[in-house]
Formats: sequence, C-alpha cells, structure tokens
Amino acid sequence: MKNFENYLHLSPEVKKAKEEGIPLVALESTIISHGMPYPDNVQTAREVERIIRKAGAVPATIAILKGEIKVGLTDEELEFLGKAKDVAKVSRRDLPYIVGEGKNGATTVASTMIIAEMAGIKVFVTGGIGGVHRGAQETFDISADLMELARTNVAVVCAGAKSILDLGLTLEVLETHGVPVIGYQTNDFPAFYTRKSGFIVDHRVEDTETLAKILKTKWHMGLEGGVVIANPIPEAYAMEESLMNAVIERAVLETKEKEIAGKEVTPFLLATIKEITKGKSLEANIQLVYNNAKVGAALAVNYGKIS
Repeated sequence: MKNFENYLHLSPEVKKAKEEGIPLVALESTIISHGMPYPDNVQTAREVERIIRKAGAVPATIAILKGEIKVGLTDEELEFLGKAKDVAKVSRRDLPYIVGEGKNGATTVASTMIIAEMAGIKVFVTGGIGGVHRGAQETFDISADLMELARTNVAVVCAGAKSILDLGLTLEVLETHGVPVIGYQTNDFPAFYTRKSGFIVDHRVEDTETLAKILKTKWHMGLEGGVVIANPIPEAYAMEESLMNAVIERAVLETKEKEIAGKEVTPFLLATIKEITKGKSLEANIQLVYNNAKVGAALAVNYGKIS
C-alpha cells in the first residue's frame, strides 16, 4: 500500500488549487540550486511562476526541505534554494535517503515527475530533459530521466534534450520505451540552445488544445508513461548551431581532461559553456524556460477543460 501522502506538503496555494480544480504546473528545483548562478536562478524561478499564474494556472515548484517534500514553495524557500550550498541533487534513487535523513534536496526531472504524479499534477515544465551522455557505450552514463519518462504519467514540456548529450541515442532510448516525442510547432527535435538538432520528432502538434487531447487519450487508454513535448527556444534567443557544437565539443573535452564524472558532468558543462559564450548561453537558458512555462501553462489549462 502506498502512503506517499504522508510525505507530501502542499503549499496553501497548491492545496487551494487542487480543491477548486485550478490547473497546476509542476516545476523542478535543480535548475535553481544547480542550473544557474545566484541571483539569476531565483529571478528566473519567480518569473516562471508569474508567467504560469498569468496564464490561469498555479505553479508548483517542488523541492525537499529538511526531509519534507514540498509541492509549492514560498518566496523565502526559493531564495534559500538559490543561495544554499549544501542542497543535494535528488533523482529517484536519492529520494528515500534525502527524505529519511531529513536533508535538503533539489529535484531533477525524474524526481519531479515522481512527486508531481504523487500530487496529481499532469504537466511539468523544465528547461531540457537528461538523456544518453556522449560515450555512454563505454560509461553507461544514461540519465534516470529517460526511465522515468517510460513509467510515470506526466507530460514534460522542454526545449528538447541538452545539446551536451548524444541526442540520437537519447531518442532511440525513448523510442524503445514507447515514450512519444511530440514537437510543438516543429518537426525538428530541439537541442536546448538551438532550434534544430538534425533529428526529427515522432509527431508535430500546432496547439495546446490538441496536445491536451493526446495526453488524455494516452492515459485513458491505460498507456503508462510520460510524454516529451519538445518546444524550441524562441528564434530571437536561439544560438547558432555550428558555434554551439564547437563550444560543446570543447567543454566535453575539458570534462575528460579533468576527469569529471557522474552528477558533476552537467553542471560543469553548463558553467563551462556559459564562460566560453560570455554569458549568452545563460540568457538562452532563461528565455527557453520562460517559453516552456507559457506552453506548459496553456497545456495545463486545456487539459483541465477535458472531462
């Protein structure tokens, strides 16, 4: 018997939204604690929440504070996550330890999906999903995000997968596990900082009303697992593909030279890319998250209208 309700703490705003049937949008907290520097991280988190509220939904930023799973954070809690240095990066394997030991943790895509499903939230907005790392044929470094997408009934609105990954193998793993990859107004699978990756999505959809119907159909049919909704970064903020490929190759080489591995790879790569691009990659990251929030909020609102 599952007793996950005993571990969840819904904020007053989230609790009220559930009681009144107002659409909810889940948000991760790793992007705050590990994805961006302070104060950009907190400012971005607040703006994302504002965008979602403006669209008629309620944001539910998820984190673990002193062992308590929080669904919906206060402004003070956002500030704490943005500044604190001892917040663990929490995926599925880490949840029981961090909760059981009463520690602080920022949720990844995988753990945010788990907690969102526990809380009955169907739409989750993030920057980009994790995937198969380059050289995974030797290292077996594959993000738990992909396995979670195969088993957890939450739609993930993202700008594709981070271009530091092996995008071809990432899509192959998603296909193997039956996870639909739907392009929002695009045929191309976006590569986080850029609108194209050279890979094609499974299906293209033009509006959030249709996306909502597809999600409802999938889960009504009993087809378990999530959906990747690939929403490209706005053209005005997209980075040039050949430039980013060269930057990423350089950053990946540095990780090998410095023998960086495991959970430290992605934060190191993102920080290195930011340094090489003189901050332009950070601005792109922020803008793509805002764009995902707009699409995710509209999707949640439309999903809520379907009986």
